[in-house]
Amino acid sequence: MEFRLETFLPYRLNQAAERVSQRFAAQYRSRYRMTRPEWRALAALGAYGRMTATEIGANSSMHKTKVSRAVRALEDKRWLKRSEDANDRRVEHLELTAAGTRIYGEMIELARDYERDMAALLGAGNLLQLEAGLAAIEASLPALPARRGPND
Repeated sequence: MEFRLETFLPYRLNQAAERVSQRFAAQYRSRYRMTRPEWRALAALGAYGRMTATEIGANSSMHKTKVSRAVRALEDKRWLKRSEDANDRRVEHLELTAAGTRIYGEMIELARDYERDMAALLGAGNLLQLEAGLAAIEASLPALPARRGPND
């Protein structure tokens, strides 16, 4: 029985997502010297406000090691600040600084521009079909618990 990886739908979806993600990553990497985990942590904090590292990991499907490195890098850039939980000193709350909020705003504009470029590339009809297909997949396949490997 023949099997062709390049026509296997899960493989194609992954490859397409990776290409789209890499192109966007190239933009914020060159502009802000930011890694993908840093972008995901910044985006989570910008979108949802104050969070713990565990919450960032759950929100962004990142392993705790990647979250920790991203948080440290954002803190070194002075885009993030930590505060100790008043009731549990083992817990740290993370939130964007004023500079981090400014960068987040710029990143959102960059993301919107990129999304518009992708929509133009696809065309209106294909975009609607893609969105319908993605919605069907999301509705039909519940999310599984995040993997806990260092390569996530």
